Amino acid sequence: MLSPFEIKLLKSLEVGKEYTVELASEISGMKKDAVLKAIYLLEEKGLVKVKENVWKEFELTDEGVKYLTENLPEENVLEVLKEGEKSIKELEEKFGKDAVGIALGNLRKKGAIEIENGVVRLIKSVDFPEKNALAKIYSTRTAEIDEKMVNELKKRKLIREETLKEIKFTVISKPDVELGEKVADITPELLISGGWRDRDFLEYDVTIPSKEVFAAKVHPYERIIRECRKIFLEMGFTEIKGHYVQPAFWNFDALFQPQDHPARDMQDTFYLDRYVDLEGEIVEKVKLTHENGWKTGSKGWGGSWSLEKAKQLVLRTHTTAITIHYLALNPEPPVKAFCIDRVYRRESIDATHLPEFDQLEGVVLDRDVGFADLLGLLKEFFYKMGFEDVRFRPGYFPYTEPSVEPEVFVEGLGWVELGGAGIFRKEVTEPLGIKGKVLAWGLGIGRLAMLRLGMKDLRRLYLPDIGWLRSLPAVKR
Repeated sequence: MLSPFEIKLLKSLEVGKEYTVELASEISGMKKDAVLKAIYLLEEKGLVKVKENVWKEFELTDEGVKYLTENLPEENVLEVLKEGEKSIKELEEKFGKDAVGIALGNLRKKGAIEIENGVVRLIKSVDFPEKNALAKIYSTRTAEIDEKMVNELKKRKLIREETLKEIKFTVISKPDVELGEKVADITPELLISGGWRDRDFLEYDVTIPSKEVFAAKVHPYERIIRECRKIFLEMGFTEIKGHYVQPAFWNFDALFQPQDHPARDMQDTFYLDRYVDLEGEIVEKVKLTHENGWKTGSKGWGGSWSLEKAKQLVLRTHTTAITIHYLALNPEPPVKAFCIDRVYRRESIDATHLPEFDQLEGVVLDRDVGFADLLGLLKEFFYKMGFEDVRFRPGYFPYTEPSVEPEVFVEGLGWVELGGAGIFRKEVTEPLGIKGKVLAWGLGIGRLAMLRLGMKDLRRLYLPDIGWLRSLPAVKR
């Protein structure tokens, strides 16, 4: 038995002639999807022979296109080393840390350099077949290139690979069939009139999968953020918000982070060429705490504290800048607050790092709370998020003591660290007039989402990959 669209396709085409799906669609007036469905059904019945041609094509990424006209990082480094040995620091100052890291790794693989005590020496000059490979791919897309080279270029994200498929088919024979009118739906009129008795109905194969329906749903990352928010709201916390741009004072100084701390370096922080006015009793107390400990019982960091550095604006590196400012405005216990928002750091983009990401920050201010309360609160949160095995490793942060790094156990990955937590030091709370102990924590929601969704690449959370989004369930299972 042939369906109407199988019959229509057969009647439109010639026996023994090869057709593409596009050509058959044009001749028959049928949609391409209908043609595809028909030819595979006809192939099962032995009336059509289908031939699939599958091949791979390569395309240069934006980074790959750049190197058609510019030197590869290793080419630049090699030229400089021809003048004499250089320290890694000198090379990084000239070309940038990321570029030098890539260059040295590739030059060492080629046996072109040796590195000793941070000094790079040129052993021999080498060629860069990568440039020729990029040019071939750019001009032909299907250039025959050594598989090892293809893998190297893909690893460096200079090319992307796409698998293409072309379908051609030939009509082997046509049975003696006529395209008669068949009823697809039983209507009330047919039933009432009794006309259904004399009609020919379209047969249905109930074993054929139905067409998928993709309903609208919340993005899985947004769903996890909402889940985190719901847990803390149910635990009696207040959600707070703040500006992306903060004075270095609230981002670093109020948290007793020394002004020469590596985290404040330009390589970790986005600084703006703008400054704000800072004055008042709190600023003076924070200054004295840094210099000599003020009245906290600490000796401080020593040296001279710069008001000018504290006044400079930065893109916040953590949402602790928001929670500490909130506590300074609400210093009387009890206070339970959390913040879920975007933060910014000068990170190289890879599978687990992004220059902007979401952080979940929380604080509890009270007089009779301690370290055990902090661990219990975090355990409860992780349990509610579906992680049964939770542990804490000792950690270090300039503004908390004691400090820990919470970890959860994930099958196949082992123990995975998800952030930091601790109790604010007196050097943080007393200059701001905060009364009581403060339990504090900061968690990376992106990494949490990766574990929940079974992902290995953080960047995928932000890709407009409709196929991946459709494959995920609309609700948590």
